[in-house]
Amino acid sequence: MFELSEEVKRILYKEGYRIVGKNQHSAVKICHWTKESLRKGRNCFKRWYGVQSHKCLQCTVWLACINRCLYCWRSIRHSGPIPNEINIDEPLELIEELIKQQRLLLSGFKGNPNVDKSKWEEAQNPNNVALSLIGESILYPKISELLEEFHKRNFTSFLVTKGTLPKELASLKEEPTNLYISISAPDKETYEIIDKPLTENSWEAQMESLELMKSFNCNKVIRITLVKGLNMKNPEKYAKLIEKAEPDFCEVKSYTWVGESRKRLPKTAMCSMEEIENFSIELSKNLGYKIKDKDIPSRVVLLSKK
Repeated sequence: MFELSEEVKRILYKEGYRIVGKNQHSAVKICHWTKESLRKGRNCFKRWYGVQSHKCLQCTVWLACINRCLYCWRSIRHSGPIPNEINIDEPLELIEELIKQQRLLLSGFKGNPNVDKSKWEEAQNPNNVALSLIGESILYPKISELLEEFHKRNFTSFLVTKGTLPKELASLKEEPTNLYISISAPDKETYEIIDKPLTENSWEAQMESLELMKSFNCNKVIRITLVKGLNMKNPEKYAKLIEKAEPDFCEVKSYTWVGESRKRLPKTAMCSMEEIENFSIELSKNLGYKIKDKDIPSRVVLLSKK
């Protein structure tokens, strides 16, 4: 079994997660923007990639994380070494259960007078999966099979990773629709401070993954999360890292002072939209990518290779 303590289960449940599968290595949670789409008709920045927020399934198939990033708003209490041998749930079982639990979480919205009923009906059958919650979904041993099954159901897919597992990245047989590598430091020293990796040679592994990224045929995105006073510096160094990966897009996003990150960082660590835009301009100059769009509520700027 995947060892989740009762305390961790309680915390995750209170935070809105629902643990999925008999082996308890997966979870689903309704995204803030799914709720916003249902209640107010507002969509998140994933609209840049054709995603409708009310039809997005936000989940993880590997709850444990191997980093303890200072800026992470999610619970990092279930972080640590991963056992080599554990029982896992099969992809088909997981997909069915993830959708089932998503529907249960959305059931209370049906009676809300502010919810668009037609959208609520559409939300019962999501068509995009965002493997982006706590943990590293790429550690799920059958991640390729999982992606393949989602794609058979006409889902688009986002696979988000810190890029510290190049072996697993290289072994992907089924590519996601959108592959994200999330970076948060322009150099190794800053990386050790802000990401707090639990594995050795984590920075070097991330560099290897960035080199691997350019070999993928899917849509490739680098995400930079900026924390004022920690990593909002050296855009020219970030540009060098991005050049290794040759992504189609780069997102420059502010840290958000929410969740458990409030115990580790002050509210002033958030960047203003103006600061994000100014940093993006400097990054654009060094990288040669064009600024294409911005999303003010999420404080994120999109840079495009073309």
